[in-house]
Order: sequence, then C-alpha cells, then structure tokens
Amino acid sequence: MKKIQYILLGLITVLFVSCDQFKEADEATKIEPLDVNVSLSIDVPGLASAEGLVVKIENTGDGLSYRKEFTGTEVSVSDVIPGIYTISVSGTALDTEGNEYYINGNEVNKALYAGVNSVKISMQGLKVSPLVFKEIYYCGSRPPVGFAYFRDQFYEIYNNSSEVQYLDGIHFAQLYPTNATRDLPVWPESDAGKYCYGERVWKFPGNGTQYPLQPGESAVIAQFAANHKLEIYNPNSPVDCSHAEFEFNMNNANFPDQPAIDMVHAYYDGKAEKGTTPQFLTPVFGGAFVIFRIPAGEVWDPVNNLDLQADDLAHPRYKHKARIPISYVLDAVECVNGENYQDAKRIPAVLDAGCTWVGATYCSLGVARKVSVTEEGDTIRRENGALIFQDTNNSTDDFERGVVPELHRYGTGVPSWNVTY
Repeated sequence: MKKIQYILLGLITVLFVSCDQFKEADEATKIEPLDVNVSLSIDVPGLASAEGLVVKIENTGDGLSYRKEFTGTEVSVSDVIPGIYTISVSGTALDTEGNEYYINGNEVNKALYAGVNSVKISMQGLKVSPLVFKEIYYCGSRPPVGFAYFRDQFYEIYNNSSEVQYLDGIHFAQLYPTNATRDLPVWPESDAGKYCYGERVWKFPGNGTQYPLQPGESAVIAQFAANHKLEIYNPNSPVDCSHAEFEFNMNNANFPDQPAIDMVHAYYDGKAEKGTTPQFLTPVFGGAFVIFRIPAGEVWDPVNNLDLQADDLAHPRYKHKARIPISYVLDAVECVNGENYQDAKRIPAVLDAGCTWVGATYCSLGVARKVSVTEEGDTIRRENGALIFQDTNNSTDDFERGVVPELHRYGTGVPSWNVTY
C-alpha cells in the first residue's frame, strides 16, 4: 500500500513539474524577437571594405537560421528569437592593392536575449592567390622491366580566385639550381631581394583571352600527355595524362606530340630554342617552380635583353640563367629531396617560406595542395561551390606529401576548351 502511495506521489510531482514546464514554454512563445547587432574586428591591413561578407546566426537544434550581408563593418539582423546561437561571418574581400582575402570568424554558444543582443567577432584573413600550383607529380614511377620511368610528370594550375583568370601569356619556370643543394649559388650583389632565376622557362599560348579558367577550374601541364598506364609506356604508372590540357612537347619522335595543347618554349641557356635534350625532365628528387605574369606595359625578354640574364658566380660554368622579378611571381613551390633538405632552399622566403617533398624517387607519389578549412574543420567553398586552397606562401604547411597523384583531384573543373575529351 505504501508503495502505491509513493508511486502516486511521484506521478503528482511529475504532473506539477510538467505543468510548470508547459507554462514556461507557453510564456517563451510570447518573448519579443531581438534586433541583433554584429560588428567586426578584422585583422587584415589595408582591407578596402567588408562589403559582401555574410553573417549567419544559427541554432540548429531548434531549426533557427538568420542570414544577412554586410555593407560596412556592422550589421543589424532583425526578428531573432532569443536563444543559444553560433554566429559565423565569412566571405572574400579585397585590400587596397586588389589582393583577395578569405575572411572568416565566429562565436559559438552565444546567448542572445533582451539586453544582450550585440556581438563583436574577431576575423582572420587568408590571402588568396589568383593562380596556384594545385598538384605536382615529379618523382616518377617504376616500370615492370627496368629501373625508372619519368615521362608521367605533371603540374596542375588552379584558379583559386573569385574571378576568371586567363592563362594566356602566363609563364612557367623551373628554377636553378636544378636539384636542391647546400652548395648554393652566388648571385651579383645588386640582385639581392629582386629575382629568382629560371633554368628553363615556358609560357602558355594564346591571344590574351583564349584560355580562361573559371573559379574552381584547373589546367594540367603534362611532360608527355599520354596514357602512361598503357603497355608501351609503364603499366605501373599511377596516371593517365591523355586528357591533360597542355604538354611540354620537346619534338622527340619516340614520344610523339599528343592532342594536348603545346606550351610555348621561352628560354633555355640564353636562347629561345629548346636545345638538344630529348625531354623536359624536372628533377625526380624535387625541383623548384614558379608561375609568373608580366605586368601590362612591361617587356620581359631574357633572350634579347642580356640584363635579364645572370651567372652563378660560385659555379662559373653554370651561366645564362633568366632573371625573373619577384614582383612578377603568382605562385612558387619548392620541392626538395626530403625533410632533412629544408636548409637547401633555392626560392627566396618571400615567395615560399618552406618546402615540400616526397622523400623517395620512382615511388609513384606526389604532393597536393591542402583544401582550406575553417577552425571547425569545415571545407571552405565559394558561392558557386569552388574550393579555396590553402596558400600561406609556405609549402611545408600548404601541401600534403606522399599522395597518389590525380589529375583534377576533388573534381575540380575541367575547362570547356580542353581539346582532349
């Protein structure tokens, strides 16, 4: 009997508590919505404007979400139901020099209610280079018979910006020294801080608007744009480069010209001619590479302008390297033999403060740029879905190492003008 009394007492207690909760819930529906004021503190010197950044105020548990664009550094969001929210701000903005930055910041578990309806968010900026090396495969593969196969090298260039970028006239250079070495070159004292030095230089063809890359699209330059998995080449190769957009064609009858568009040879050993080397083989240990654009109104012609040639004073037989102004460079990546070669850099730190590596040769592995993510680990994409890749000008941090090479990794867009499909 006592047990029954206890049970009844418990049910009555629960009933009263439940009634109180229903009463609170009913009162909550009468709470007035808020005007929430969001202000920004942005750590990007020279930011021209925060216009276009988007604030999201979200309570996923209750299915509440609010969104509004900034026109300045403050915005007011109306009719927000009081509660616990995650407030995030993201988007891209330009600085006074026209450089694009991905801006983001947030505050998690922020209580918003009457009297507490303002929030200030500290924002960080990640500079976005318009064109970047997205993937580099240089170390080669090992064939079923024989020691080495290196014809399957490739280099992928990605439009990391929010606007169309034209490849026409963009230059690609392998830098000197060819291999990473602690026996570094010595350049004329007057060159200090002004140049990097091209061993061989190519450029993309085109009339100026012939080869556009839309945001999220990329173009692959293959050493030899064939399907390397075929029996006549190397069935052990990890890549089929027959759909590459461009090719470094060296007019080698044993490796005939493929349907991919030929890169234009620009410079080697003081001349425009390709020379007698039967292939454009970059070091399987790891080379250093830049892509650069000549500013409008300027002329860069190291063949005919000897002031744009330089000799390594420490190694007199290595002459006629092309002076490439650092101010021209869009992206630079330094690849070295391995982790213990980080003190053998060829690229000025202002272009690449670190380096990347595979650590072995003929192992069918390469390096791939990391996708940018938020502090919570979420992938950063543009409104059209295009990925933004990490570019801190430090290849040690920016690249994944020892990955199986893949053309157009992550499904990055193939340009409409690709002639190989």
